[in-house]
Amino acid sequence: MAPADRLTDRLDRRLLGRVRAGYWTRVVPVLALLAVVTHIPSFLRPVWSPDEGYLATQARMLADGGVLYDTVVDRKPPLLPWLYEACFAVFGSLSLWPLRVLAIVAHLVTAVLLASLARGRWGSAPRRSSLSASARLSARGDRAGAIAGALYLLVSIGLSPEDTQAATFEVFMLPAMVAAFRYAERRRWLAAGIAVALCSLTKQTGGAVLMAVLWMLWQDARHRGVAWKPALFKVCFGFALPIALVAVILTKPKGFLFWVVTGSGDYASLDGAWLQMLGRAFGNAGILLAAGLGFLAPVGRRLWLRYRGRPVAERPDEAHGSTGDLWIWLLSSVIAVSTGFHFFGHYYLQLMPPLVLLGVGAVCTSQIRWRPVLVYTTVAATVFWGLALFWPGQKLTHTTEVATTIAKQTTPKDTVLVWGMHPELYWLADRRPVTRYLTAGFLTNYSGGKDSSQNVGEQYSVADAWQTFDQELSKGLPEVVVDDSGRAPYQPVLVPRIESLLDSRYEVVAVNADTVIYRLKK
Repeated sequence: MAPADRLTDRLDRRLLGRVRAGYWTRVVPVLALLAVVTHIPSFLRPVWSPDEGYLATQARMLADGGVLYDTVVDRKPPLLPWLYEACFAVFGSLSLWPLRVLAIVAHLVTAVLLASLARGRWGSAPRRSSLSASARLSARGDRAGAIAGALYLLVSIGLSPEDTQAATFEVFMLPAMVAAFRYAERRRWLAAGIAVALCSLTKQTGGAVLMAVLWMLWQDARHRGVAWKPALFKVCFGFALPIALVAVILTKPKGFLFWVVTGSGDYASLDGAWLQMLGRAFGNAGILLAAGLGFLAPVGRRLWLRYRGRPVAERPDEAHGSTGDLWIWLLSSVIAVSTGFHFFGHYYLQLMPPLVLLGVGAVCTSQIRWRPVLVYTTVAATVFWGLALFWPGQKLTHTTEVATTIAKQTTPKDTVLVWGMHPELYWLADRRPVTRYLTAGFLTNYSGGKDSSQNVGEQYSVADAWQTFDQELSKGLPEVVVDDSGRAPYQPVLVPRIESLLDSRYEVVAVNADTVIYRLKK
């Protein structure tokens, strides 16, 4: 190439770069608007799920001087309880709207990171490519990035509204998870390790993305012929440092180790009703498939062609869209969703980012047009959005009525015991729990995902939980006990200590459906 041609080509590339410089100023506002619109239903209810109620009650206990992993306990890492506590300190604890706003921000950040990944992966060109080829790939990358962000936001509501509109662990875990993958793709190993740590400190299963990070590290070292040990050290150091800081300095190490790492063995056991678990697993997978069929169908087509031994690439520039690391990421997410064998719908949010990128890659490297993909996904999202608007409210009505009764039967100084799996009752009634164990699950090993489990009862409780519970009650009995167990295998008649307590010290003051409210005898 002549010097004049080189200069012209360089100027053209610089001009192309300036044109692309305004990409994010155009894309981010559109994605922000889409994030708000898709999650408007989240503001229509005071609480969407027991997890929100648990976090809100935890936050109030922490604000009142509680100590995390001591007098305030849960099987989850600390970042989200602290976030709830911080929001309550600034905005008050009567509403979850600040958390819903932050959840939208988390979805937006996830969408932008996915857009960046897709744009770089399917929009980069070899250094020696012609300007026309570079411009073509650049335009394809810009389109892929914008569509990846939009597809994620549309499919992010593609489950039960109770799972997608709530401000819970998975929502706040996703930005760090996608950031870890993005940093690894750019060989920023220390940052990738830190992102994995932040993801794990939001929810333990978020750490599964480390599998994809290590795979990318190994592949990078193998292809480039460089030493892998320095990069591995950076990942491990970045991962270990934030966790050590939280475990050793910001919380009690022994409590952190037990509640976050070692204390969930029985909760995550294989015991339980297998038909129920499998039904939930395949049911939620089917719902997600229906929501994302528009971009998952091209992925299925691609796999089918590969299985039949037919060419899967229909464009000559497919080499720039390798997806092996995305499949490892998806595999790690499937393992994370399966951990504990509960298969709750909100667990499936972790699958969405790699599925979206695989779908975008399948379309980008084939002759499939974007229009049917976008039309189907938009229609599906509209259905789920309408479902959230008109989601049945009987359960919330019942919970609100019980909370109102609790408030009427007590004063702000009184304590309450909710014997059930709905800790949101504490928050809605604005009453303090008498115990650190906000659900009956800690004292009986009951889990909503395994209703027919045989290992439910006093003998299967968290270690020393009943001794601690007795010590808490010795300081003062709760003014009100709410038996919200219904016909569950932990109902008072099956738990002698609770049955004895209710028979000897309490009287029934109200009944709402299958919930019985007791008050301390005078």
